[in-house]
Amino acid sequence: MDTEAQPTERDRSPRPSDAEEPSERERPEGRSRFALAAPIAQWVPGGWLTVAVLALLLCLLLVFTFVLQPFRIPSGSMENGLRIGDRVLANKLAYRFGGRPQRGDIVVFDGTGYFGHGDYIKRVVGVGGDHVVCCDGGGRIEVNDRPVDESAFLYPGDRPSTVRFDVVVPEGRLFVLGDHRSDSSDSRDHLGSPGGGMVPVSEVIGRADWIVWPFGHATHLDRPGAYARVPAAGRDAAPAGAPTAEGGHG
Repeated sequence: MDTEAQPTERDRSPRPSDAEEPSERERPEGRSRFALAAPIAQWVPGGWLTVAVLALLLCLLLVFTFVLQPFRIPSGSMENGLRIGDRVLANKLAYRFGGRPQRGDIVVFDGTGYFGHGDYIKRVVGVGGDHVVCCDGGGRIEVNDRPVDESAFLYPGDRPSTVRFDVVVPEGRLFVLGDHRSDSSDSRDHLGSPGGGMVPVSEVIGRADWIVWPFGHATHLDRPGAYARVPAAGRDAAPAGAPTAEGGHG
């Protein structure tokens, strides 16, 4: 079992502040805040520099707690898109305020009790109500009876899956796979386990939206168009039962 995402931190230095006088358009409350901060700066050892550093650290703490969280990629299960050693930022607000994971999203989730211990990063292939099958006559995964062309992100030389499955994803859960199918421990490996390899949406930490390190590999992670033509789950989808697995997983 491979632990897929490890939290990490990156140092960020504050930008130098401008020393210009307040403009005529500055509101009175802006000057009053400045006046209140002056005694604090005199009281804190180090003066204004210490206050600025503490404020920056507080801002970063709030951002990493509620908005973005960095993770390091420790394995090759999401190659070639995500490589070993890449640092990604997970958008923790992506699925708040009514947002839901979509097919094709790369998500970071807590796999404790479902995949193993720790955080994992995988691509969403099926959402609640979807009928996911491997494979059709062309060797492609089908979602709601529509074959999906995964060639844009599937690891070169990999088949969509060497494990055959036919599952209906329960509401509030996700069916997830790694892009490097032959080197990924994902929903296919837990078909017969409690939960059937489906990840609860409540355990999703966020959507991986950016690779930020190394700089030469930095990019925004877009949702691929491969799933755009997949229809919504039909009301007459086959009832979810105990999924079965056939064949091996290389």
